[in-house]
This record gives sequence, C-alpha cells and structure tokens, in this order.
Amino acid sequence: MDLLQRLGISQPIFVAPMAGTSTPELAAAVSNAGGFGALGLGASNAETAKQAILKTQQLTDQPFQVNFFCHQPTAYDAEKAQQWINYMRPHFEEFDAEVPNQLNEIYQSFISNDELLQVVLDTKPKAVSFHFGLPTAEQISALKQAGIITMVTVTQLSEAYLAQQAGIDVLIAQGVEAGGHRGTFNPSCDAGLTTLDLVIILNQYFDLPIVAAGGIMTGEDIRLYLELGASAAQLGTAFVQCKESAANDAYRELLFEQPITQITDNISGRPARGLLNAWHQFVDLPDRPSHAGYPYTYDLAKQLHAVASKQDEQGFGAYWAGSNVANIRRLDAKELMEKLVQELQ
Repeated sequence: MDLLQRLGISQPIFVAPMAGTSTPELAAAVSNAGGFGALGLGASNAETAKQAILKTQQLTDQPFQVNFFCHQPTAYDAEKAQQWINYMRPHFEEFDAEVPNQLNEIYQSFISNDELLQVVLDTKPKAVSFHFGLPTAEQISALKQAGIITMVTVTQLSEAYLAQQAGIDVLIAQGVEAGGHRGTFNPSCDAGLTTLDLVIILNQYFDLPIVAAGGIMTGEDIRLYLELGASAAQLGTAFVQCKESAANDAYRELLFEQPITQITDNISGRPARGLLNAWHQFVDLPDRPSHAGYPYTYDLAKQLHAVASKQDEQGFGAYWAGSNVANIRRLDAKELMEKLVQELQ
C-alpha cells in the first residue's frame, strides 16, 4: 500500500506542522482539500494539545497529523544563561525594558512528557510526527499498538538509519532550505544537505516512504520530488500567509516585503531559518558568546520581541520562513491547495 492510501488522502501534499503558526482551521482546510493537515504542538501542554486536536476533529473528518519536539532535555546552566542575558542587555535597554534575571524551560520534550503521549492515544489522530529526534522505544510501541502512523524529521543519512531501527513508519526529509528549526537530532552535527540531495540519497538507501520538505512552494516543486522518489511533499512557508494560520499581520507582510532568509541559533538556541532581521544583523555577531541553550535562549528572545513589538518594532520577531519564500502566493488554504493540485497535474 502506498503512503497516500495508508494515510487516507488523495493528494501528495502535507502542510508542515508549525508550532505557533498551525491552527485547527489550517489543518482542517488542507485535509478537506485532499491533503494532509497538521498541528504543530511542540509548544503545547497536554490540555492545549488535546483541545487543538478535538477542535480539528470537529472541523474535518479527514486524516491529519500532530507533531511534537523530541529534543534531549538539558539542565539549566545559570552561568551560561547569565552570560547570554548580559550580552542581550543593550537590546532590552534600547526599549527601556527590564532585563530578565532567569530563563525558563518554556518547551518540554515529548520524551519526558507521557501526558502528551496519552493525549495522542486518547484522541487517535491518523499520524504523529517528531522533530529534533526520536521518542522512546516505549512511546513508539504504544503508538504502534494504537494503530497510529509514526513519522520523524531527518536531515541526514545517519538520522534516517536511527529512525528505521526504531521502527518509524515515514521519513520526513528536511533539506537545509526549510523554514523554521532544523530537525537535526544533534544541533552541532548538521550535514546541511539540500532537499534535493537528501531525497535522492534516502531513496537509494531506504524502502520507507519519504516526504520531501524544505523550500517547496509550488506544484511544479512537488512534482520534481515525486519524480525523484518521494511519496509526498511537505510545505510550511507557503501556508503561513494563509488567513487560517496564526501568523500575525506583521509576519504575513514581511514574508512578501523581506523575502530573504538566514539560519541562526541565537533566537531559540537551535539552528532555524527565518526572515533576515535584527537577530541576524545585530545579535548573531562573530564574537558573540555561547547562547543559553534550547529552549532557554528562546525564552529570552520571546521576552525581547514582546517589549520591542509594544513599541512597534518588529525586528526581533522569530519569523520562520524557507529559502524560496519569494515564490509564495496570497491565497487562503483552500485556494492554495487547489492551485498546488492544478500545478502538480
């Protein structure tokens, strides 16, 4: 059985599960149009995740996936955190804002949160995907026993081998062009493969279904990856501008006004591609100190953006976007799906 049949969808189009940007409305619109909707729940607690899944199930009777972060939890390093706070102090002072003296672990890993696992087992979405690594063997076993398809983001050959050995069903091949966080299991070990090269190499070494992800904006792009052996393509940035997403107006407009992206780890503590802004110009300097680690660094970034945006300065936002953002279109989710299908055919 091919991947589309197994998932119960008619089009080889996934919307990326974007934490902070995904909504039940966006997931449902994509699923209702024959694609594979998604909820990015990496920043959610168990109750928030449950409510998002239930609302999506109210909006569509079609299948969709949910996504969680599987980063290895790290202990808070007060010395490193203080060093990073001191480095960022001038940017807070620019807005006459008080500098925080403590950074928080704002995102928990699925690995250490079985409440999230229980939410998935209770609500039974069609599939669950993971970013930054793999869940535990016990968690994977529980999902398989429940008949839930498992998927994981991989960025290089070694990660795909680990996913296969763990019994994962589908590989999400994330190239370096992808917007948002790199899905590397170890952020200091990034092969930097393009989506094209990654799909080609995974197709040579694995029989598992492959979903291409990274810099894909049009139906023509999707067709290219299908011809290279992918079973489907996952698009994120193309859908951020849709009215159904949770992106704010500033984010939406910047996608069209400033379509240049760069990868940095100083916003969240892990490498991520976003629109070029103050982070890349004034913070990501060659002589900067080590950041406070993920997700503690992200806590500081969110606090800085909050104080800056209150004074109408949007330059410190985390506006994740892929490298081909200039090719996006102003369409709602249903219209975009129709356009993609038309181009694909």
